[in-house]
Formats: sequence, structure tokens, C-alpha cells
Amino acid sequence: MSSSAVASSLLHPGAPPETVSLQEQSLARAFASFTEAAGSLERSYTQLQAEVARLRRELEETNRDLTRSLEENHRMRLHLNRILEGLPCGVLVLEADGRASIANPEAQRLLGVAAGGPLAGPARMRSWIANLLWRVPPGSGEHEDHCRQAHLEWIAIRHAQVKAGSDVSSIFILQDITGRKRLEQEYARLERRQALTQMSAVLAHEVRNPLGSLELFAGLLAGSSLAPEQRDWLDHIQAGLRSLAATVNNVLHFHSGAPPEMAPVDLGQLLNSLQSFLHPLAQQAKVHLEWAHKLDGVTVAADRHRLEQVLLNLALNAFRCMPGGGVLRISGRAVRSAEKLTVHIEVADTGPGIAPEHLERVFKAGFTTRPAGLGLGLAVCQTIMEQHGGRISVASRPGQGARFLLEFPGATE
Repeated sequence: MSSSAVASSLLHPGAPPETVSLQEQSLARAFASFTEAAGSLERSYTQLQAEVARLRRELEETNRDLTRSLEENHRMRLHLNRILEGLPCGVLVLEADGRASIANPEAQRLLGVAAGGPLAGPARMRSWIANLLWRVPPGSGEHEDHCRQAHLEWIAIRHAQVKAGSDVSSIFILQDITGRKRLEQEYARLERRQALTQMSAVLAHEVRNPLGSLELFAGLLAGSSLAPEQRDWLDHIQAGLRSLAATVNNVLHFHSGAPPEMAPVDLGQLLNSLQSFLHPLAQQAKVHLEWAHKLDGVTVAADRHRLEQVLLNLALNAFRCMPGGGVLRISGRAVRSAEKLTVHIEVADTGPGIAPEHLERVFKAGFTTRPAGLGLGLAVCQTIMEQHGGRISVASRPGQGARFLLEFPGATE
């Protein structure tokens, strides 16, 4: 008897051998099915573990991607917010319910809202702001408005709308154009001034020719024998003609870009000839002329006519500042330093002087304290001195007259 049979007889005592064999087969089959089911379950469990591990890895990767995306979105939002805050124009977003959802610092400044202050819709905004915003239809391009506010004079507005479903948001781009408008106005003034300048230059050219003839005839009359009363009349005519000639020459010198015609000029001779030229003007103004110079034989390379214009302008200004009479002193000396010779010519008057706040502006074109003055005389003096490599300066105290100093470097004896 086999061992299995013996085992079966022991497990099933008294059972027939055939029955025992059938039971063994059933038990073996059951055991084999159980073993197969257990193996299948184990394989399924192993597959399930692998799938769970795969899903966990995918989830972790997805979470990492989502975290990176959120961080990138956060960085992008911060970057866009910095851009929005740094824009030179204002950005204002009004939602469909009228609530202001976005207003960068420039928009708050333009709308007069304190930085970081609460935002409100047009219904709660200042009336001028609400009227200003809704006066600009969407998509109509740039609209300019003269606000006349304390913090804002001119503003430009663009209005666009963005639809999200049934909601409509309004986006306003605001820009302070006060500076641009002022530049445009200044440009228009400059154009008008340029037109007047061209016209004045043309008129000056037209006036200079007959004026030269009148000066020539007056000079011929001065050389003839005239009665004292007639000579007084002639002195007044000569004074008026020379004053008018100085004004015409100022206009031409200021608006002409022609370079000076340089030649050796004897400064002593120039001052001596100027004395007789200024005599009728000084007599008419009741001003006493004083001359004191040691420049005979001292020469500089210069345009003689332009130097005469400088001295004439300074003298005429002095005469006009002393309508009740006074003293005009013109002096000159040569100063040697480090083997260089510099000429100083001083023109000093006993007039009322120049106010301290005007000292820095007297050489600017257009500046004048006389209602009918052109403000070109001293500006022309400075231009001519710069053309000759020299300089002009002024010293004055109210009530103590004014003193103009001309300096010519590179003189020779």
C-alpha cells in the first residue's frame, strides 16, 4: 500500500479505497485551484503595487509641475505688478458694477487719490474725474482735456472695453501731457517770435540804407556854418539818428550769423573817435562825459564796427538810465601778466544802478526794464565780446550806478 493510501486510510478510516482516491483528487484539485488563485492574487497585488507606485510618481511629478507653475505665475504676477507700478502712464480698470479693481500709482496721482488709498467707482469719484472718464467713448482714440487742477493741467485718456461673458470691464489709460502741451505752446511762441525776428531783420535792412543817407547829410550840415540855434537842432537830429542806427544795428547783429571781419584796431584811436560820436547824444541826455585811457598804440585783432557797437550800446543804456543828467566815465588801461597783455575798458555811470535780482539776467536777449525796450543791447554786447575771445561783466549797487568791464586778451603794443 502506498503512503498516500495509508494517509487516506488514516484520515478516513473505514472508507473504501476508491472513495479515498476520489477525495484525494478533489483535494488536490482544490489545493491546485487555491494555489493558482493565490498566485493570481499575488500577481494582481504586485501589479497593483506597481500601478500605485506609477500613479504616485505621476502625481508627484504633476504636483512638482503645478508647484513650479504656481511659482512662475507668482513671479510673473509680481513682475507685471512692478511693470504696472512703474509705467509712466496711469492704468485704471472699472468693472461692470462700477468698482475700480486696478489703479496703478500714476493713475492714483492723476486722479488725486492718495497712494494706497481706497479706490471707488465713478459714482463715488470726484465729479470732474467721473465726467472726464465717461466723456471718452471706448475705441475713440486719444482724448485730451484741459483739467485746470492744482496737480494736473492737461491729461490724455484712452478708453477700451474687455468682455468676459456678460460682464464688461472698462480700461482707461491716463497720461499727464502738461509738459507736452507746454512745449507745444512754447514752440508756437517760438514760431511767432521767429516770424517777428525775420520781419524785424528785413525792416532793419530796409531802414539802414536811408538812415545812412540821413547821417551823411547831417554830417555835411554839421560841417557848414550854422547859427547856434540851428546847430542845436542839428545836434538833436544827429543824436536821434545815431540812437536809431544803434537800434537797427543791434537787430542786425543779433540775428546775423556773419562772422566778424578781423583786422588790427588801435583801441586808443577807437575811443577818441567815439568821444566825438557820443557828444550829441550826451548833450541831449544832459550827461557829462569823462574820458581817461592810456590805450594809444595798443591794438587788438577785432571788427572795428562791432566794437563801436558795444561801446555805443553801453553808452546809450547809461544815457537812458540818467534822464535827469549825470556822469558817464569811459576809461581804459593795458594790464600785463605772465607776458600777456590784456586790455580793460570800463564804462561807468552815476545812474540808479541795477537791482540785485536783475544782475544775472541783464545779458539775456529780451530782458529789459524799459517798457519800450527791445532787450537786445547788452545781449549783442556779450555776443560781440565772445566773438572776439573777450568777456563783459557788470558790477552794480542800487543807487550807486553801474560799471561794465570789457576785457580783450591778446593785445599788442
